[in-house]
Amino acid sequence: MLGGGIETLGVHRRRQQPWWRWTPQRWLEKVRLKWVKNRGLDHIIDRDTDIKAACLLKDAIAATPTGLLPARSVAPFQKNLGLTIPVLRFLRRYPTLFSEQPHPRFPSLPVFSLAPAALLLHRREQAAFESTLPDDAAHRVARLLMMARSRALPVAALASLRYDLGLPPNFSSALPAARPDLFSLSRRHSDGAPVLSLTDWPEHLAVSALQLRHRDVLSQPSYDDFKRPSASSAAPLAFPMKFPRSYGYMNKVKAWMGDFHRLPYVSPYQDASGLDPESDLMEKHVVGVLHELLSLTIHKKTKRNYLRSLQEELGLPYRFTRVFTRYPGIFYLSLKCKTSTVVLREGYDRGKLVVPHPLALVRSKFYYVMRTGLLYRGKGTSKLVLEEEDLLGEGNSKEGQTDQIAIDTEQQYSDSDEDDVNADNNSEEYYELDVDDEDSDDVGSDEA
Repeated sequence: MLGGGIETLGVHRRRQQPWWRWTPQRWLEKVRLKWVKNRGLDHIIDRDTDIKAACLLKDAIAATPTGLLPARSVAPFQKNLGLTIPVLRFLRRYPTLFSEQPHPRFPSLPVFSLAPAALLLHRREQAAFESTLPDDAAHRVARLLMMARSRALPVAALASLRYDLGLPPNFSSALPAARPDLFSLSRRHSDGAPVLSLTDWPEHLAVSALQLRHRDVLSQPSYDDFKRPSASSAAPLAFPMKFPRSYGYMNKVKAWMGDFHRLPYVSPYQDASGLDPESDLMEKHVVGVLHELLSLTIHKKTKRNYLRSLQEELGLPYRFTRVFTRYPGIFYLSLKCKTSTVVLREGYDRGKLVVPHPLALVRSKFYYVMRTGLLYRGKGTSKLVLEEEDLLGEGNSKEGQTDQIAIDTEQQYSDSDEDDVNADNNSEEYYELDVDDEDSDDVGSDEA
């Protein structure tokens, strides 16, 4: 039991009774909110788009038998990588990751191979996959399957989330091999598509990130005992809020969110089939499901269309994505890189992940290598210093270390998480709380 009279942490969906049928329909106050651009989060999305494209291209090159990727074969990757520039130009932009050379048999055909820094980072990423796969990655996927109605998801739907969940390219076979007690791989009867299924219900994993955070807060010695709710009270859990500055002193917004927080919290791992689809409680449950799903990602963000591919299995209502603009204190919806990306605000503080995952730390080194190649071009290899024991060219000099510090400082300055309140002050772009904010982005796999 959690403090504050919270219901059982993880309740098997078949045992949970629909105790919420008495819940009233709609009584939350409607508030008209303006979309406020966040320069820090937009910069993170812009930067991580390049990092993700570099990692997927690196995987594509490493998967070839010869370790060479012909230039004429890169065009089909354009859509899946999410780049705003041609893939060939992207490869040539970062010579510290990708080496261009003539084809061994056809000199007029350029091919790309992995540079020494990319090979080093590839080995570190593979080591991170191997260390996190049995427990951390397996538990992330297990929680996602536990939220699904059938406790199974198509491999194609999981493939689009592979990078965000921190899974290796061969996750569909690696997960059942590493944890046969949790996963099994089968074929769907209707079309023969591969499906990853949950073979057991691990009760200890049926705890949402919001419940864990609430439990940790109550267990802190500094928590005021006079403010600690009694076991008999029904104090609901509150989502962490990080509103833009322009909302800070709006009493109407504060009253609206107070009413929202006072609604009972229905765990994403509980059966919500008894909820009225048009009720406020159902809306809070949808917010909880999306909050939990984003909490499972490595970078606390993902593309909005990846969530649509899970809509039916997660029991999300039609036009569920409107909650991203209805609750700007929980989510940030970015339109960078010609797509819609949803960010969990609480996951970042001043442009940095609050709790960086080991894979996120490895991927941040990709950005350093990419930035060095962009700044120094052909001389970038001699400037690289990833660690003191890394010998990349002549990069273990003090000059190289100074360059790394300068780049890291520039990155930290660029990542400052500040709301661009003055930007678009003259714009009339508003999001109504109950409008349809669907877009027409294509749903596709990010597998290169």
